[in-house]
Amino acid sequence: MADFCMPSLGADMMEGTLIKWMVKPGDRVKRGDIIAEVETDKADLEIEVFETGLVDRFLVEEGTCVPVGTPIAVIDTGVGWAATTKAPAITSHTAETRTPAPSVTAPAPAPAEVPPAEAPPRKSPARPQRVRATPTARVLASKLGLDLKTVTGSGIGGDILRADVERAAAAKSAAPLAGRPRISPRARRMATELGVSIEDLQGTGPDGSITGDDVQRATPTASPAAATPTSPVPASRPSGRRGPIAALMERSNREIPHYYLSQDIDVSATLDWLSRENAARPITDRILFPALLIKAVAIAAREVPELNGYWLDGAFAPADAVNVGFAVSLRGGGLVAPALANPDQEPLVEVMRQLRDLVNRARTGKLRASEVTGGTITITSLGETGVDEVLGVIFPPQVALVGSGRIRERPWAESGMLTVRQVITVTLAADHRANDGHRGGLFLQAIERALKEPATL
Repeated sequence: MADFCMPSLGADMMEGTLIKWMVKPGDRVKRGDIIAEVETDKADLEIEVFETGLVDRFLVEEGTCVPVGTPIAVIDTGVGWAATTKAPAITSHTAETRTPAPSVTAPAPAPAEVPPAEAPPRKSPARPQRVRATPTARVLASKLGLDLKTVTGSGIGGDILRADVERAAAAKSAAPLAGRPRISPRARRMATELGVSIEDLQGTGPDGSITGDDVQRATPTASPAAATPTSPVPASRPSGRRGPIAALMERSNREIPHYYLSQDIDVSATLDWLSRENAARPITDRILFPALLIKAVAIAAREVPELNGYWLDGAFAPADAVNVGFAVSLRGGGLVAPALANPDQEPLVEVMRQLRDLVNRARTGKLRASEVTGGTITITSLGETGVDEVLGVIFPPQVALVGSGRIRERPWAESGMLTVRQVITVTLAADHRANDGHRGGLFLQAIERALKEPATL
């Protein structure tokens, strides 16, 4: 048996709300299958299972908000799976081997093999009444004052494991709070910031849980008099999904010694190539410039691995893969940066297809947990807003973020001649603990080389 716990979907995630189970008890699952949909402060995400086996039972109902690390389901990785796939063959084989047994075994030795003196040890009526539990489970139960007879075991043969004791203790301590209303993390934060009493709300979510919409409906509308306060009003904290983003960016600026570099890149020839390439494609298959940028950044990250990885436990941990996160603004407010896996190894048309898919699912709340947590370096592009240059803030624990502004016409001097070119400014925000300006400069040069040779991407 294995516990499936509420996963951590970000460095700042403390809890999540189970929106919907995508499987039911008895279903077979394999590692990577979608098992549930979870609401976090940032987005609604589909979470994958990390074990292969059978769904034994659910420990948390839909609409329940639980802390990260809380067991929410039990996956049978041993007995249940084996029984489903192999039990019939084993039973048949056992029956065949036992059939000829009487003709082989002589009647005379039988009493000698099971003498009367040995019968009492095999006859132990008291033993089945003893609760079966592991030593660590017994010690923990004793410390917590928990009667093992009240605990349901999830181990082989019903043995009580340490995790079973911890679950039972948590359920016992939570019993007095059973009457409290269920509320999602986002709704709880909104209620606190807007001064709305949770006890007065009527939930419209699953099983009567309180949602963010419920909190907003209960928020009193400001009167005209309140619009012109006579005394200074303290600034409120960011609301909704801006709250966790603000906390993460605050942590990033506080803990990470950023350094910034920028480079202007002439992409005139690149855009000409892209125009010719798209002329022969249907509209749905056309490639946009961000796909070229994503692949160029991935290639550069392979060449300069000091920019691709994480700062963990006081040291740089290089990533094995290059997963490029792409910042997406959500329609309801907030920001999420799902990652494309190894775009440097994919053709441009596939990078474009994955980018469209990620953006669409990000804005409809259908991202997978691995897509949100798997990024090794991130791109933020604000070109569509008319911004020329972006000086971004690194997403911890990553060590680099690439920013890009709009492509614009500007004077360009080359070989003693002055002309007008299509230029984009690409910036790098990097963690000075993990790398330095020299490596950052090589990284930007690698991006420029890749963008100027689009046919090789």
